[in-house]
Amino acid sequence: MAGPQQAPHLHLAELTASQFLDVWRHFDADGNGYIEGKELENFFQELESARKVAGVDSKKDNLGDKMKEFMHKYDKNADGKIEMAELAQILPTEENFLLCFRQHVGSSSEFMEAWRRYDTDRSGYIEANELKGFLSDLLKKANRPYDEPKLQEYTQTILRMFDMNGDGKLGLSEMSR
Repeated sequence: MAGPQQAPHLHLAELTASQFLDVWRHFDADGNGYIEGKELENFFQELESARKVAGVDSKKDNLGDKMKEFMHKYDKNADGKIEMAELAQILPTEENFLLCFRQHVGSSSEFMEAWRRYDTDRSGYIEANELKGFLSDLLKKANRPYDEPKLQEYTQTILRMFDMNGDGKLGLSEMSR
């Protein structure tokens, strides 16, 4: 049996999409789509530790004050939680493709339009090849350079994020999440 899961170290360097997802899953321990409460405290303590190791943290303010300042800066909707899109603003993510993805399917009508466009076989699922087409178009639209291995990584990362039943395709309910 594996030992206790260690926190992914929050480097200040750019993260790959897969590393970003690992960080997200580590801190969103209950899987509800937010980093909040004790999860947020753990996230903040790890972030502060990484900043100290990197020599970035020079203030001697107390943790509570720093946390309030941090939330004021990054909790864009002021709900006291960190959402995935907000975390992508905090942690420099390679190509920030996760934000691109979220922005492209922002509203429910845009989501359904994208769903119909990319479910090319009308199976009711977005399979890996259809998802790859979606991500390719998305990256082109955002003028983001990519190569085939990077596109494959992004596809697999999206599947890891949303394919809750592990069948290798996204159902409507998984994708709407």
